Amino acid sequence: MGKGSDFNLHFLPLTSRAEIIKAMAALGVDPRGQEIMAPKGRFFLVRAEGLDPRAALILKQEMLAKGGEAAVPRKVYDGMGEKAEIILMGTEAQLKAVCRILAEEPFGLRGLGEELALILARTENPPPPIRMRGRAFVGGARTCIMGIINATPDSFSGDGLAGEPDPVAAAVARAKAMVEAGAEIIDIGAESTRPGAAPVEAEEELARLLPVLRAVAAAVDVPISVDTYKAAGAAAALENGASLVNDVWGFQRDPEMVRVVAAAGIPAIIMHNQVGTEYAGDIMAAILRFLRRSIELAETAGLPAERVIVDPGIGFGKSREQNLEVLRRLGELRSLGRPILLGTSRKSVIGLTLNLPVGERLWGTAATVALGIAGGADIVRVHDVAEMAQVVRMSDAILRGGPR
Repeated sequence: MGKGSDFNLHFLPLTSRAEIIKAMAALGVDPRGQEIMAPKGRFFLVRAEGLDPRAALILKQEMLAKGGEAAVPRKVYDGMGEKAEIILMGTEAQLKAVCRILAEEPFGLRGLGEELALILARTENPPPPIRMRGRAFVGGARTCIMGIINATPDSFSGDGLAGEPDPVAAAVARAKAMVEAGAEIIDIGAESTRPGAAPVEAEEELARLLPVLRAVAAAVDVPISVDTYKAAGAAAALENGASLVNDVWGFQRDPEMVRVVAAAGIPAIIMHNQVGTEYAGDIMAAILRFLRRSIELAETAGLPAERVIVDPGIGFGKSREQNLEVLRRLGELRSLGRPILLGTSRKSVIGLTLNLPVGERLWGTAATVALGIAGGADIVRVHDVAEMAQVVRMSDAILRGGPR
């Protein structure tokens, strides 16, 4: 072995405050020392955009003064451009120290410092649980499983109810099996959102949805989510047993939707979506802007952010490569401080990557679920509940250490 091997040097891939404190406690470090040093052991890269160029230069100077760094575009030094982007690089302690200084700085830096302090605080603790039907869901030591029931004739996944002799009875049987296998939420949709699917009028959507919704809500003791972007559909669903709205357009398609949800006082899932796969800049920055806009719409309508779940929209307005990038960078959504839902089950990104038809995408789905949980997903929306429940339990045991 090489020189110095007696010291058994090795990297510690620790990112959370709890992990760092645990490692120090194992060495016998004084508890007060643990609290002081933990922020110095957590390193962050934080991207900001829309800065006054003068603010970008001040940020650069302040980060350097605290022992950190800031990547600033060359055009800022050349006096070009009205707005700038920047990447801050530093430990939690360094970034918090800069936040305190920014409170006294001009050019919008006070607001940037307040937002930076907020997202740093969000990294320390998981979002608070979402409550439905008197019970807490999401967060802590386990990932929540959402089972999918498609009350559609043209589901991309091939599991629609149209071919069943008795669609309602089939839906009830599926829901019961999903709950028995570990699903804690059932998501029912009556309009296919696959690329190229024909739009469905609200009346037809409700004709498909309501009989299935009523029967499933009466048959299982878990919250029922309704997958719709129409206010009329959501309102009717909430009167017939739904406890959660899953809007694939994040309140930005039907302006009445957010008011319906806010008036009902129930949680909502807001998903990123767009027509086409062209993005002017960084894809995660675009997704975050979209979701922040949806959260603003919710709060303006009287729906607190604490009742909102965010979904990056895998497969919606994204190419295969873009979907893979979003999965790699899923943890960036933690900046929003909201629970993250991930829906990859049987989707085209898996089929295109593995060259497999819909019916053979189980193991590809399993990989995305496991890595999604590692990336910060709190809820996974899946077709194959029994199989994915095993993936979730194993992933949780490794990553969160809690029983299921």
